[in-house]
Amino acid sequence: MNNDFLVFDHVTKRFGALTAVDDVTLSINKGEFFSLLGPSGCGKTTLLRMLGGFERPDSGRIYLEGRDITDLPPNQRRVHTVFQNYALFPTMTIWDNIAFSLKLARMNKSEIAEKVDAILEMIQMSDHAWKYPSQLSGGQKQRVAIARALVDRPQVLLLDEPLAALDLKLRQHMLIELDTLHDQVGITFIYVTHDQGEAMSLSDRIAVVNRGKIEQLDGPAKIYEAPASRFVASFIGDTNFFSGRITSVEGDYCFIQVEGFSQVKAFNDKNLKVGQKVDLSVRPEKIRVTLNPPPPEKGASINVFFSTVQEIVYQGVYTKFWIKSGDMRVATLKPHSRFLLDQEKITWNEKVFMWWHPDDGYMVEAT
Repeated sequence: MNNDFLVFDHVTKRFGALTAVDDVTLSINKGEFFSLLGPSGCGKTTLLRMLGGFERPDSGRIYLEGRDITDLPPNQRRVHTVFQNYALFPTMTIWDNIAFSLKLARMNKSEIAEKVDAILEMIQMSDHAWKYPSQLSGGQKQRVAIARALVDRPQVLLLDEPLAALDLKLRQHMLIELDTLHDQVGITFIYVTHDQGEAMSLSDRIAVVNRGKIEQLDGPAKIYEAPASRFVASFIGDTNFFSGRITSVEGDYCFIQVEGFSQVKAFNDKNLKVGQKVDLSVRPEKIRVTLNPPPPEKGASINVFFSTVQEIVYQGVYTKFWIKSGDMRVATLKPHSRFLLDQEKITWNEKVFMWWHPDDGYMVEAT
């Protein structure tokens, strides 16, 4: 354990009858950009608050570089938090907001000036040093809040839904800024969010939290492409579930009889046997929709279904189709990699071919 940078060791936290965090054991690496991702009420913010010292676990311990910090008050931990409401002092200038914690630590004036000026330059806010928070935009306030938390170089920076109050374009811009800032300072960032896009964009690793437990801990690509459970598959992006029983196994592949649909071929990574139940997750972007059948050389090795277009939504970079086949309603995405007006037009209620490769589905549960 002493070799790990940050460790939650069998941590549990209850609020009355509610178990917010349920026996969580978790290790986070030094310098990592780590995200806690999950729906509202899943326990991710409670984990963050226990690390920051604002809540105490009912059981279990928290270690930072081998030191037990479970019972330490917040001011005795080198762990700082950035909240979504910024929490800047409205009557202080930006410079004084950032310098506040350094003054409390009785640092000498020249060292304070050096540190504050350096971090203002890092966040590209030097020209705004003598403004007040009310004179800044939301994105600028967020940068100041982050700079204030980083100025005395904590061991860990906690970010609790820090971009929630910003509009979409500003959030996207701030994601890039956060990633760049993390690379510059090299401090461990722990980011709490319910937005899977934010977590996927920023994180080295993600812990997907559900009902107080970690359902999967992996890199973004592994979580998206190889989800550990039905919950992870559905929470991280869109997916289609094909549920049924194995009817036959042929080498590395199996056939699943899906109720109300048809037989689906899938890569049998779970080594299931005939008769076993399975949920197969297939992401919408893996499924092709065409007016003509796929090339003959592909026909024998892929899943192909004659279907009907039920709904069409144009979304700029892609069009989303809902396809009806049997009793199944399947979501698919068609990216606009070429000039759309020159491509074949698929219309509502049209008969189409829906197809995907067996390797592009992933078995998420087998009971």
